[in-house]
Amino acid sequence: MNEVLLYTLTLNPAIDRLLYLNEKLERRKSNRITEVSYDIGGKGTHASYVMSKLGVKNLALGFAGSQNIDKFKQILSEKNMEHDFTIIDGRTTRECYIMIEPEQVSAGSIMLTEKGFHVEEADIKRLFDRIKARVKAEDMVLIAGSLPTNFTIDNLRQLLRILKEIGCFIACDLSGEAIKLAVKMKVDFIKPNEFELKQLKASHESLFDTVKRLNQDIDYVVTSLGEKGSYCGYDRKIYRVIPPKVKEVNDTGAGDCFVGAFLAGLANQLSIEEIVKLASGCAASKVMNKDSSTFDVKTAMELKQQVKITQL
Repeated sequence: MNEVLLYTLTLNPAIDRLLYLNEKLERRKSNRITEVSYDIGGKGTHASYVMSKLGVKNLALGFAGSQNIDKFKQILSEKNMEHDFTIIDGRTTRECYIMIEPEQVSAGSIMLTEKGFHVEEADIKRLFDRIKARVKAEDMVLIAGSLPTNFTIDNLRQLLRILKEIGCFIACDLSGEAIKLAVKMKVDFIKPNEFELKQLKASHESLFDTVKRLNQDIDYVVTSLGEKGSYCGYDRKIYRVIPPKVKEVNDTGAGDCFVGAFLAGLANQLSIEEIVKLASGCAASKVMNKDSSTFDVKTAMELKQQVKITQL
């Protein structure tokens, strides 16, 4: 059997600019920044970073702007991430501004995101051709995050059809009309959060019932409930997952960390219980760190032993 290769597809990546404040953020006041740092942004790139740290071979794909490509690649290099982004000439990869208050006063990070650049049909074709040339039936592909300007639902439908024709495992961490399309096309994995799941449920359904129904057609259905944990639907069984209690510093990227670790566990052919424990442990470690993607593998392995799983 050929080695499984994981691909992440971040169609609207970002450079995260983390702004550390010396006091609680207040209106009508000069809020002073004590430190500025940079991190990779975008759900797919976060997942690639997790896979790389866990030793699972993967390649980050997507679009990136030429105007700040050196900064973008520098961050990817610092994260030891393999990548092959489709470069859009004359465009700038968007920035996200994440304000982080001191731990003792923080109620969670504050994020401001730019919209992202416009892609043309020729750019989309270049990316799709790259995917057709690389991805094989035994591979796994994660499509994660927002869609760039001018990348339509029809473009997403075309992308999913390409991957369906290849026959690879398709994972989607999307929202809005995009996640609805992924459900309709019966991909292999979805991870809606609680709000996104409510958009997928029928009026008479509970969240549990919705996960159960979606799991009839989608092999893996994971719904994140924040610090309350998650539901995981697999093989028409529903698991309730309670994560360990940790001190939260920055929750940005925790869900992405969960997805990256979950798919890494799948690639390593772990049991569903071990996969969920690994993903929950990595996500718990992530929220203890300041930036958007960092987690500690050793801490994650310790935390995963505290994850509680119940089959409902």
